[in-house]
Amino acid sequence: MTTVTARTAALPGTLQIGLARGATELREFFRQKEFLIFTVSLPGILMLLLGTVYVKNPAQGQMFAASMIGAGIISTSFVGLGVSVVADREDGTLKRLRGTPMPLTSYFLGKVVLVFVSSLFEAALLLVVAMVRFDIELPATADKWLTFAWVFLLGVVSCSLLGVAISAIANSTRSASGVLNLPYIVLQFLSGVFIMQSALPDSLRTVGALFPLKWVCQGFRSVFAPDDGYAVMEAAGSWELGRIALVLGAWTVAGLVLVTRTFRWTTKTS
Repeated sequence: MTTVTARTAALPGTLQIGLARGATELREFFRQKEFLIFTVSLPGILMLLLGTVYVKNPAQGQMFAASMIGAGIISTSFVGLGVSVVADREDGTLKRLRGTPMPLTSYFLGKVVLVFVSSLFEAALLLVVAMVRFDIELPATADKWLTFAWVFLLGVVSCSLLGVAISAIANSTRSASGVLNLPYIVLQFLSGVFIMQSALPDSLRTVGALFPLKWVCQGFRSVFAPDDGYAVMEAAGSWELGRIALVLGAWTVAGLVLVTRTFRWTTKTS
């Protein structure tokens, strides 16, 4: 009896299994060099190309670069994670995992590790591009870095959950790319990434304000844009940090509810 009890106590917990699963996810991610290069480098290439077209002065450049950093990490969380879950469902990985003692929570913890590491890598790359191309400066105060941390955290978590929830619509990785990229691309135009929200019609501005991308980009603009008069370029004339936290927090809760109701272990045809 003592031996059985000792062995039971030695079994790894949900967190330990999740971290081990996260290490596996990272190894697989970095082994897929073509996918890695495309996923990580595309936002940086878009920043350079679109910045050449849209940016006419230093103020626009810094606001645009900060927005692209926000859009880049949403790409890795919302689009990247959603496609990853569909791929696991399509190739039978989820079905096999369901037959193991690994809790579903540990599977998602592994995905969280993957998303946070890849999102940090993405943000660092875009920040380097922004510093070289648009002369954006690193925050000099602790409160700016604190804002960066909570906007990053809430943005990645809320958009990851939404990506997983929407991935239930797709039945293959081919269809997942369209299902997830379509709203992401449209919302970039409505969320102040390519066009400042103050320049949009009221109806489009309202639609953009309903979704997390707008608030993540606005939060990053508050971090990386200088304090002298840049906030007035926002639609509300201020950074609205309290509202950013409220909206992203609400989407985190909504995303969690959607995942619990829509998550599937197998494809519809299975």
